[in-house]
Amino acid sequence: MLEFWALTSKGVEELLADEVRQWGGEIIKLGIGVVRFNAELKSAYQLCLWSRLATRILRHLSSQPVTADADLYQVASHLNWPSQMRLNQSFAVECVGKHPTIDNTQYGAQRVKDVIVDQFRQQYEKRPDVDRADPDLRFQVRLEKQFFHFLQDFSGPSLHQRGYRKEQGQAPLKEHLAAALIKRSGWNFDQPLYDPFCGSGTLLIEAVLMARHMAPGLKRIEFAFERWPGHQETLWQQVRAEAFGARKAIADACLFIGSDNDERTLQKARKNAETAGVADFIEFRLADATQLTEAVAGQPGVVLTNPPYGERLSEMPALIPVYADFALGLKKFYQSWRLAIITSSPDLLRALKLSRTKTYKFSNGPLDCDFTLFDLTEKQVQSSSSAPALFFAESESFANRLKKNLKQLEKWAKREGLSCYRLYDADIPEYNVAVDWYDGEVVVHEYAAPANVDEQIAQKRLFDVVNLTPRILEIPSDKLILKVREKQKGKDQYQALNRTGQHKVVNEYNAKFYVNLRDYLDTGLFLDHRTTRLSIQRQSAGKRVLNLFAYTGSASVHAALGGAKTVTTVDMSNTYLDWAKRNFELNDLTGKQYQFVQDNVLDWLKSCKNQFDLVFVDPPTFSNSKRMEDTWDVQRDHLKLLTLIGRVLAPGAKVIFSNNKRRFKLDSEALQQAGWSCKDISAASLPEDFKRNPNIHVCFELTRADA
Repeated sequence: MLEFWALTSKGVEELLADEVRQWGGEIIKLGIGVVRFNAELKSAYQLCLWSRLATRILRHLSSQPVTADADLYQVASHLNWPSQMRLNQSFAVECVGKHPTIDNTQYGAQRVKDVIVDQFRQQYEKRPDVDRADPDLRFQVRLEKQFFHFLQDFSGPSLHQRGYRKEQGQAPLKEHLAAALIKRSGWNFDQPLYDPFCGSGTLLIEAVLMARHMAPGLKRIEFAFERWPGHQETLWQQVRAEAFGARKAIADACLFIGSDNDERTLQKARKNAETAGVADFIEFRLADATQLTEAVAGQPGVVLTNPPYGERLSEMPALIPVYADFALGLKKFYQSWRLAIITSSPDLLRALKLSRTKTYKFSNGPLDCDFTLFDLTEKQVQSSSSAPALFFAESESFANRLKKNLKQLEKWAKREGLSCYRLYDADIPEYNVAVDWYDGEVVVHEYAAPANVDEQIAQKRLFDVVNLTPRILEIPSDKLILKVREKQKGKDQYQALNRTGQHKVVNEYNAKFYVNLRDYLDTGLFLDHRTTRLSIQRQSAGKRVLNLFAYTGSASVHAALGGAKTVTTVDMSNTYLDWAKRNFELNDLTGKQYQFVQDNVLDWLKSCKNQFDLVFVDPPTFSNSKRMEDTWDVQRDHLKLLTLIGRVLAPGAKVIFSNNKRRFKLDSEALQQAGWSCKDISAASLPEDFKRNPNIHVCFELTRADA
């Protein structure tokens, strides 16, 4: 017997071991993603051709014990490499794993390659060629702390590539994982199988291949072992002939049905099924899984599916109703069926409002996933409420507070002419989020949880928040945008999250602004400074106004609408200055009196020759932008900033200085010694919707006696 290693994904090892036994292999050991076994050559050929669960099969050459300072070249020299290949054959070497003496895997592969070349030169005075792209033989060394394992690629390119999947959906399952899910689902060959989120059809195609007993490797042009010197061609052709004659008929009750709400995706699925030779057995339908109207078959079977589950937390709001509505349809029409569903977001399963029967752990590429089984018994399907499923009963207190705030603020905002405002701001400490209304859309900011709060509990509370908020505010779930607001440094708070380019217009008093709710952590409009902006508008008539760290220029727009003689807008970002220009155009504000300056504020102030009557400055808390020579810290550097601003003040000028640093302390003593008068207007600058959180920002009016 020979020793082989079969590779697979995490979670598939036990199923793969059963498959190896089925084809005559004797299991040696199971590891994470690997099954080691002994087998006769025929069994190894059969596994390459028939395995539905392995991604690769390697022939084991040797395992050498090593120490922490072992030299890979010396260890590899213990093998007789000329006995593994012919001189006229090309080869390549792969290196996998880590060892203290190996800087990187490329270096490890190079060391083994050197051993092979040196042994051939010593024996034949010639060396074989290296061909990384298409070698006759590919060797692999796997590095561990106590062993170096040397193997030969026996199967070739990944066995999950059956050759039929020419077209793929957005999030396709690899074929070997699809086969593993089918086996774990408990589906039998005499039952209907339905995939309501079928995508490119992989689950159904694999199921038909199983039911028909079709070898998944029959379409492969060549396996790696066919170039191996020990290959037995007659035996291999016998194995292939047996596989061609092994096909079985499918039972009448065994139906394969897939549906998707995208016709283009269904066309891909149909092409894949045709290429696989199973198109006649699968019915693909255009249908929405959230609007099931009847069972697809008269007898119970298995609903096996890979629904969308997103890779980012921000995608959760739109997915919750998908799962909830899907479950309602199942409860109405699929009693006595089994639901088998894979997701990397197990919290989404909460929306199904079903009790699970069994859960398996798998890896789908880089994602750790739960594969969960639900038996839709009579008791299970009795619960058909469309009310959200919550992790915590106390989440209703968040819902009640949001309702109360909405009732109080909605009429106020309408009277004030506001289409965007804050509805909730961590009113209940355990529900540490802000909820902002933007004219029919809602942004939920999750603040970073304190260190003493369990991360999983915080995430479950957030799940309840995004589950409840659309229902309370009566908006579609896709109109809720979720953002995780961690402690930001420097330009991080302005970095792009997405690139949708979706802007909408909102109203603030008599001003209009573009906001972008999806692409950045902030939206382009700081709602807590609304009262300050209105105050600037009312004070700007006939004045020269300067807006520093201007962001998207909202304060500049208010100054211009208030009749300012000139408005100068300064920011270091071209992106936000362009946004500010569009805000001016939106409000029909044009002319040479409106200047936009892209520069470092501190550098610009040092060289500025103009004077201003009203200055608004709202600097970041911290910045380490690459465009700045030094870092910026508002607590440390505000005195230097105000000193520079003092150089550009006209007689009688006023400075409105604000920032959002918690526990900021204005250096009043130093400012007074420098001739400044300071007035704290923080409380007066808070809008009605921010009075619940008086620490949201600080704001001061500053004047100079000599200005």
